[in-house]
Amino acid sequence: MTVSIVIPLYNEEDNVDILHQRLRETLDRLGLEYEILYVDDGSSDRTLAILEEIQAKDKRIVVLSLRRNFGQTAAFAAGFDFARGDVVVTMDGDLQNDPKDIPKLLELIKDNDLVSGWRRKRKDAFFTRRLPSILANWMISRVTGVKLHDYGCSLKAYRRDVIKNLKLYGEMHRFIPAVASWYGVRMAEVETTHYPRVRGKSKYGLSRTIKVLLDLITVKFLQSFSTKPLQFFGPIGLLSGALGFLVSLYLSIEKIFFGKPIGGRPLLLLGALLIIVGIQLIGMGLLGEMLVRVYHESQRKPIYVIKKVIGP
Repeated sequence: MTVSIVIPLYNEEDNVDILHQRLRETLDRLGLEYEILYVDDGSSDRTLAILEEIQAKDKRIVVLSLRRNFGQTAAFAAGFDFARGDVVVTMDGDLQNDPKDIPKLLELIKDNDLVSGWRRKRKDAFFTRRLPSILANWMISRVTGVKLHDYGCSLKAYRRDVIKNLKLYGEMHRFIPAVASWYGVRMAEVETTHYPRVRGKSKYGLSRTIKVLLDLITVKFLQSFSTKPLQFFGPIGLLSGALGFLVSLYLSIEKIFFGKPIGGRPLLLLGALLIIVGIQLIGMGLLGEMLVRVYHESQRKPIYVIKKVIGP
């Protein structure tokens, strides 16, 4: 087994040296071939300079320097693209994850495709970090059907064939287990140690909650309807159109048989609006179906994933 450790860093000059020392102590004891990919996400402090000094002394280190701060998801994606190991391990660079937990993940990855860390005893402020995380984890598990205690924990291990098939956008790195579930991967979860941040400034805040909610909608759509968008828009469109038709039929009966004026009634506008919305939703579904077919046919992208082929 060869292992690639992918760590995004943004303004972590006070933590880089200690982090690297702890990583080396853990990884050298494992007796495995490994590489460490540090992804500098456009740091404005001395993070990149320190990484260059570390790399000059250790050729198992790869430093990827992004031109600006693209965000944690983009930094992970860059690391995944350059990782060469059979197993890819991710973690944060703020010293809140413990490198000593990496052997736990590597032991479980032997029988699984993805192993996720669980910060059961999380050392963060309750109202600003832990409570939003608890609510987000519950919501993500309910919506996606992939039940994990801690989606936000960056300490995870992936088999190479799983991670290389994923394309990440937005804040999607935390949803990798949910997206990967479409491929039928085997998952495990393991408790990991979590430390309070001692040096540097946290880059997380409540503003990320909104982004997570929006990305959750995207993940749910991709998970269930990425190859059949009409089945998402169609039922809603048909329901809207049917309600609009019934409203219009009711008003027509009142006008024709009872002679009641309907021109100024808000119900008439509602019926017309429901019919128009229904037609638009069905049209969106049909356009989505055509785009899906163009995408898959032009790139020859299959709608299935083969785990292995047995036989000649």
